[in-house]
Amino acid sequence: MAHLDLPPAVIVGHSMGCRVAVEAARARGGAAGLVLVDGSQFAAAMEPILKAALAEPDGFVALSNRWFQDMFTAKSDPAVAAAVSARAARLPRDVGERLMLAMLRYDVDQLSDSLVSLRIPTLVVQTTYSNERRERRSMRQGQDTPYLQFVRDRMPHARIEIIEDTGHFPQLDEPTRLNALLDGFLASVA
Repeated sequence: MAHLDLPPAVIVGHSMGCRVAVEAARARGGAAGLVLVDGSQFAAAMEPILKAALAEPDGFVALSNRWFQDMFTAKSDPAVAAAVSARAARLPRDVGERLMLAMLRYDVDQLSDSLVSLRIPTLVVQTTYSNERRERRSMRQGQDTPYLQFVRDRMPHARIEIIEDTGHFPQLDEPTRLNALLDGFLASVA
């Protein structure tokens, strides 16, 4: 964006990509806005649990399969769900393990300061959360989660919207509802 001398843009991230979007908005310095779609945050207490799961003989694949299975709902296209899960499982184990641990380290060491540093219009669209058994579940209107509170504490200006009764991929399962939120946000930023 800087190389092409583009005007400030609204940067959108989904899932793990929320972290990338946050850093892109910080690096660009001229981001007009930020949208985080179904983001999450690893707490420091998750590190030994994640390391133990990854140390199992089929650790990364088993963890990936479990996580991706929870990301889809009955309204999801079964063929798409199977293809996404299979693609994630094909990631080389060492790459997947490093990715998960690096994401955890970023969340623990940098995410808080990164969010605080951003003073741009921000839309947070949340569709799922992880319950106490680390199972991903669909959100309900009015529901709060530790992640949403984490974001709210660091970005009190952020607008938080919930798309209830859907999975982790609202762009696939609820595109009309997600696009309406994006359109409204873009209009408010413009």
